[in-house]
Amino acid sequence: MKGKDINKTRQQLIRQMRRGVLELCVLSIVAKKEAYPSDIIKELKASDLIVVEGTLYPLLSRLKDQGLLQYNWRESTQGPPRKYYSITDTGHTLLMELQDTWQALVQAVDHSTKNINDNE
Repeated sequence: MKGKDINKTRQQLIRQMRRGVLELCVLSIVAKKEAYPSDIIKELKASDLIVVEGTLYPLLSRLKDQGLLQYNWRESTQGPPRKYYSITDTGHTLLMELQDTWQALVQAVDHSTKNINDNE
């Protein structure tokens, strides 16, 4: 594979891996406390899961439509009222299942990639 092709492939794979865990991370953040979308973005960026508003808002809407999140409006001293998201009981149940699945995946990947350099 050419250098340019491998870079493109690498970027696509990394993007897919991050996308695959985004729901878990958003549910985890909102489970800690009610959160305003910009606060969610800040926490994701602090974890090196770089997300832009254009990615987060559709995800929040989808999670709300699935009954995993809910929101309420709060007055703001800096403009119009703001939407704060919180996790529902259904969302919390799913989050616990996702965390178990994540731990199993981490163990499986660790096992599969253990001693990867030993064959060289």
